[in-house]
Amino acid sequence: MSPRVRETGRTVIVTGASAGIGRAIAQRFARAGDRVGLIARDAAALDTVRDELKPLGVEIAVAPADVADPDAVFAAAEALERQLGPVDVWVNDAMETVFSPFAEMTPREFRRVTEVTYLGFVHGTMAALRSMRPHRRGCIIQIGSALAYRGIPLQSAYCGAKHAIRGFTDALRTELINEKSSIRITMIDLPAVNTPQFDWARVHMRHAPRPMGKPIEPEVVADAVFRAARGSWREYWLGLPTITLIIGNTVLPGFLDHYLAKNAVVGQQTKALVGPNRRDNLEQPVTPLHRTRGSFSAEAAASAPMVPADVARVGVVAAGALLFFALGAALCAWPRRG
Repeated sequence: MSPRVRETGRTVIVTGASAGIGRAIAQRFARAGDRVGLIARDAAALDTVRDELKPLGVEIAVAPADVADPDAVFAAAEALERQLGPVDVWVNDAMETVFSPFAEMTPREFRRVTEVTYLGFVHGTMAALRSMRPHRRGCIIQIGSALAYRGIPLQSAYCGAKHAIRGFTDALRTELINEKSSIRITMIDLPAVNTPQFDWARVHMRHAPRPMGKPIEPEVVADAVFRAARGSWREYWLGLPTITLIIGNTVLPGFLDHYLAKNAVVGQQTKALVGPNRRDNLEQPVTPLHRTRGSFSAEAAASAPMVPADVARVGVVAAGALLFFALGAALCAWPRRG
């Protein structure tokens, strides 16, 4: 069966769409009148999101799939394209993490985080290109992180995966440019976000996990993704903590090694002890916990600045140059003793 003929709006596919950032992204595009395809492991949770979006009057389709399984992702993408039409925007969001010292993680746990959080993006990008290449258009958005530039303790697998996504995305972008393709691929690097991951991530710590610093709400990310889908920049940094961490790591990585060693272990834990009955979603979804926001809304921000990464870099270099010349001028004007 050939893909249906497009009507109005765009066809937008979101992975990890059953909860958190992915769910908020699906809501944002649906409110704009776009057709939205939802991919995640949990079929029941996807049905809930679909029912949640139905009153908006747009076409919603679901395709349960574990993004770690490439064949499942390709089949889901084909099914969604048949229902909704060729893909205009594909958002890779699905992720998993384990809050644990590296020494206490198992190889299986590390592999699972990598397969979902990194290879899931690779599989999703492959599926997106299969739909976009024949039509020579489209936008692929990678949900990145400040941790794609700066690793922190207790999340070694997740940080490694986010670093890998950035390298993979940069490599693919050069190939698309070489092909003179009109398909765009962009990455949005995030600060901490108030999602259910802190309630269902696997933990090898005495205390329950929490976001590092002040988180933002998932809806802030969703609005940033919506704007990026119409933008033209290769990468965006969302939130002042993201900008500060990335620039700081560029300038003083050794200082951050010691700062994070001292502050980020305690900073990612609440005072609550991890209960013996805590369920995690590493191998199987935890259906009752699927929702958009996590447990930290009382401290989460409802807005955050978003800047193109290249603009931020140029701004830092320009500010540094101005400071250098100002210091030079001040030294030249300093009174000299005869």
